Amino acid sequence: MSLLKKNVTLEEYIGKGGYSKLRETYIKVLEGELELRDPNPPRTLVSMALNPAYSTWYWTVAALVTLTIAVIPLTEAISVLKYARYMLGSLYVLLLPGYVTVEALYPEERSLKPLERLALSIGLSLAIVPLIGLILNYTPAGIRLWPVAIAIALYTLTTATIALYRKYKIHMITLEAREHTPS
Repeated sequence: MSLLKKNVTLEEYIGKGGYSKLRETYIKVLEGELELRDPNPPRTLVSMALNPAYSTWYWTVAALVTLTIAVIPLTEAISVLKYARYMLGSLYVLLLPGYVTVEALYPEERSLKPLERLALSIGLSLAIVPLIGLILNYTPAGIRLWPVAIAIALYTLTTATIALYRKYKIHMITLEAREHTPS
């Protein structure tokens, strides 16, 4: 009996099995034997962006970019924050540009494993940030702290928005396919 054919809520399926039944469910989802569906999925890009189940990654990236930009002037006034600046700056330069690029290029969750996403994120960041610096070198702004920080922020937020849009398009295609498929 295939579980994909039945419309059962997660609560009904797990019942009182506790952790062991939850682990069994998780394994069946990974193997493709069981599919979990949102009973009320978002239908617009805005509703998807505001739904934490679909866009937590997006708002985390936006918060990290904002926090990093905010910490830069604060470290001049409060010297203790320099360690926060080092940590945030490392994430900001070594991870975020590549992460949002990977999310834009591979918007489906199952297209890459988490370790592959991490490795590609770091590798792409190490390629993208120098290119941003090269472009800035030929502008009047030059390669200084604020132009680099703002350019990386613009790249990261723009690419994250593109990734969110691509995820939305795939989400809508999946919803339409499910609606036209008899259960």
